Amino acid sequence: MSPKVSEEHLRQRRNKILTAAKRVFIEHGYERTTMKHVMEAAEVSRGGLYQYFSNKEDLYEAILEENMTQIISKNQKILAGEVDSYWNLLLQRIFGKDGQPDDEMDPLAPSNLEFFITGRNDQRRRKYGQSRYRHGFMLYADVIKAGQKKGEFSSKYDSDLVAKSIISFIDGLALDHAILPKEEIQLKKQSELFIEYLKLALHVR
Repeated sequence: MSPKVSEEHLRQRRNKILTAAKRVFIEHGYERTTMKHVMEAAEVSRGGLYQYFSNKEDLYEAILEENMTQIISKNQKILAGEVDSYWNLLLQRIFGKDGQPDDEMDPLAPSNLEFFITGRNDQRRRKYGQSRYRHGFMLYADVIKAGQKKGEFSSKYDSDLVAKSIISFIDGLALDHAILPKEEIQLKKQSELFIEYLKLALHVR
């Protein structure tokens, strides 16, 4: 009789695979990464890997979902309480914890582009991409709506329109980062300029 494996052990092993897979996708990109790469990086057997993920697509979606779920949950908890500055919260959602732009792009951004662009004609991946877009969209829209309701932001422009503009800006930078030489990219300066656009749109003083 084989010994029972605890839920905690299964969770830890799954997290170990996801952490290793993330490193592999960053190194090789989505298209060039294979399940064998992940097996070797995570130091698991073929059976051990396929116990959790049936293919590379499942694995990558799990990485994307884990990050998005954490951010959405945190955002909802913050908005349910007292918020000192919706502007600062919006900047944190766009640029990360410190809310300040820099010259570093999310290292998974090129793989994300590969995943969605190469799968644009695949029904499952297209459906997933649309769902992920809506989640990302609401992440920004919820903050903007709350800020408008409290009077911190102007309601001159619809919150949905501003949220969509944020996504377009971020996706555009990710595309530039993936295809242009490093010396041609000005992530921080372009982001600082975009912040000024947002200030004008939302009448932030």
